[in-house]
Amino acid sequence: MNLQDELAFAESWHNGMLVAAIALITAALIVFLFYQLRVSLIRTYKEKHDFINDQEIKWLKRVFVLLGIAAACGINLYGQDEIGGPGVSFFVRLFFSIAGATLVIYISALVLQYYYPTRLNKKLRKLRYTPRTSSTGSKMKLLSEDEEDVHLNEGMQAEENIFSIDYDVWIDEKSGEIRIEKYQGHLISLQCNNCGFYTMRVQREEIIEKNEDGSPRELLKHYQCTYCKNVRATQFSINRKEADDYKHVKPKYRKGTRNIEVIKIEVVSSLGGKKSFEFQSVEEAQKFLNEFDFDKVA
Repeated sequence: MNLQDELAFAESWHNGMLVAAIALITAALIVFLFYQLRVSLIRTYKEKHDFINDQEIKWLKRVFVLLGIAAACGINLYGQDEIGGPGVSFFVRLFFSIAGATLVIYISALVLQYYYPTRLNKKLRKLRYTPRTSSTGSKMKLLSEDEEDVHLNEGMQAEENIFSIDYDVWIDEKSGEIRIEKYQGHLISLQCNNCGFYTMRVQREEIIEKNEDGSPRELLKHYQCTYCKNVRATQFSINRKEADDYKHVKPKYRKGTRNIEVIKIEVVSSLGGKKSFEFQSVEEAQKFLNEFDFDKVA
């Protein structure tokens, strides 16, 4: 290949990489905006919650893959005058461009897997607990765990008792309209007490005690953090009450806790470490404090 051919190749390669980089960045922006448009067109908070929970990380991965490839094209624009034709320097630059794209995609994958779920969890909680509006236009009330059992059948209560499904019951106190929303248990995983990320997942479950009729009585769940590999096990009692058993039971509240929606505990160590935790009830927060060990969360 003579000098003129090398210069022609370098110019065409440079132009191709420039066009590809611009096209890929544009495509990434279009994909991101298209996803935001799809979310904005969803009418109800519940549907929007489920769509974001199932699709947001997938769509963001596509955006970062396009940006990673665009970065590779951008690296190929460096030093075109010195590189010339397809010699050793050209392939060195090509290698670094592939390495750069891999690095961008890999780092973004780690961010989406370990850091972003924490932010996504906050967004999902906001959608889940935003007050609903009934068909008459009135604001609906979200019932507490004790109050909602009246409106759940035996199967629904059993699902909640083993934390496989979680139900939210909204009621319009003026018209009596009731809306029951179903959520998968541990949608974004639990927050790990060791690393603080929402990466604590159920690995396995075992029944450790049964009733006389053979039905499960005590369930033990084993959790493991997919990030720091921290493990823990929690025991749950499976409730056998019938739906009618709850109809005449009045909700129980501790003094001064009736209007509490969420309890947030922030722990600060003498070394400057800080962790925050959220709980739905005083009982859950108290149980956490009884078992608390800062060495496990620092």
